Amino acid sequence: MLDNTFDQKYWSQRYIDENTGWDIGEISTPLKTFFDQITDKSITILIPGCGNAYEAAYLWKNGFKNVFLMDLSPIPLKKFQEQHPDFPKDQLLEMNFFDCELQHHFDLIVEQTFFCALHPSLRADYAKKMNQLLSQKGELVGLLFDASLYQDHPPFGGSKKEYISILGQHLEIEKMEDSYNSIAPRQGRELFFIANKKQ
Repeated sequence: MLDNTFDQKYWSQRYIDENTGWDIGEISTPLKTFFDQITDKSITILIPGCGNAYEAAYLWKNGFKNVFLMDLSPIPLKKFQEQHPDFPKDQLLEMNFFDCELQHHFDLIVEQTFFCALHPSLRADYAKKMNQLLSQKGELVGLLFDASLYQDHPPFGGSKKEYISILGQHLEIEKMEDSYNSIAPRQGRELFFIANKKQ
């Protein structure tokens, strides 16, 4: 584990303390809107740093069966399993995103407050790993904070220019724009983006 990685103990303690300010209690509107226009429900989906995984619950309820959840802490994964006992246990992955070696390549990877939980020094590695995990025509889709936020602990923020520069080293940025349908507390502070595997 790198020194600048917030480890399993750190994140588990935040769940225990209910110090989960990133958790909005439901699927975010921009992602729901994106999911609703997907017609092929057989696609393979990964949600890294899934937390309480409202996005996964929505997808599962709506017929997407190849959804994989990944988190460093076992606490949200166990909670999700309890709430959705029909969800396959082998699709709940308790592991470090950067160390994971998966047999799957994913058609869609969902970004929802995972990027901002990582120390900024890991962002290039994040983009590189995403490129490795995506299928040939796979997409990384999600939201990024367009605000400076904190310097010494999550959530870490940034700017559109910075994100394009760093992510663009390993991914093809198809879209990165102001999110028009963010929840009220995040209006004007989120970017919706789509990135593709760089060939």
